[in-house]
Amino acid sequence: MRILFAGTPDFAVAALDALLASDHEVVAVYTQPDRPAGRGRRPTPPPVKVRAEEAGLPVHQPESLRDADEQQRLAELGADLGVVAAYGLILPRAVLELLPLGWVNLHASRLPRWRGAAPIQRAILAGDRETGVDLMQMGPGLDTGPVLAETVLPIGPRETGGELHDRLAAAGAELLRTHLDDLAAGRLAAMPQPEAGVTYAERIDPGQATLDWQRPAVELDRLVRAFHPWPVARTTATDGSSLKVHAAEPVAEATTAEPGTVLAVGPEGIDVATGDGVLRLTRLQAAGARPMAAADFLNGRRELVPHGSRLGAS
Repeated sequence: MRILFAGTPDFAVAALDALLASDHEVVAVYTQPDRPAGRGRRPTPPPVKVRAEEAGLPVHQPESLRDADEQQRLAELGADLGVVAAYGLILPRAVLELLPLGWVNLHASRLPRWRGAAPIQRAILAGDRETGVDLMQMGPGLDTGPVLAETVLPIGPRETGGELHDRLAAAGAELLRTHLDDLAAGRLAAMPQPEAGVTYAERIDPGQATLDWQRPAVELDRLVRAFHPWPVARTTATDGSSLKVHAAEPVAEATTAEPGTVLAVGPEGIDVATGDGVLRLTRLQAAGARPMAAADFLNGRRELVPHGSRLGAS
């Protein structure tokens, strides 16, 4: 097959590598435009662009695929199949109908659960015990197409969003590699998604990473894990400055203290009262500093979390 690949972040790089290692030809790569990043806000190429250029592939970065001229350029590439992995742009119906074998998408959930932009984080936030990667036919709806193949993975009890992301990216690449020849031969049965069990994984907003100490410790623990390494859970220290929480764990301890109250401070962590139970903060980052283990944090920043103070109160 002649394959057109569309993807943008790190998650998609493994899928592109699987295509490059196959007997099929990648004719071009579509990815989102370079975006400002870092402290200098300099235009930065997406990971898929970097990998594609290393492989010597033509790269296209349109702001949209709704333009008729852009659609004509895509058609002229002569691809048989389009493969999408976390591209981030909507493919209009006209584009979906351009290729003889259509388009398939690697989606990091077990559809129809967690359709949408952030299925990995939403699965952890919800306390799901398993997730997976689906290879699906693309249609005009949001992740509504029939499923062609699926890999199921358990979610570890202490797994972070970053760790699950990496496992799912590798599993998705293997799923694609395994079924490329089946796609070429039309051997995969398309299974319509069930109508029951539909949930939507809305895009992550950094504001959602703020720790609400009124919530139970188990929920806050999931938030810390889901939003690591980005956007990172955060609260407010006693001086009003931002305090990021990179790692935490619920403690089997009851308390009647006001949520957000610092109950104990020690090398193992900083224990904070929640709406139900206690959350121990084990890796923190003060404003303008690097992340550090609780013991190191307390050596230099103890005044930010004194015993009896309240976090998130400012």
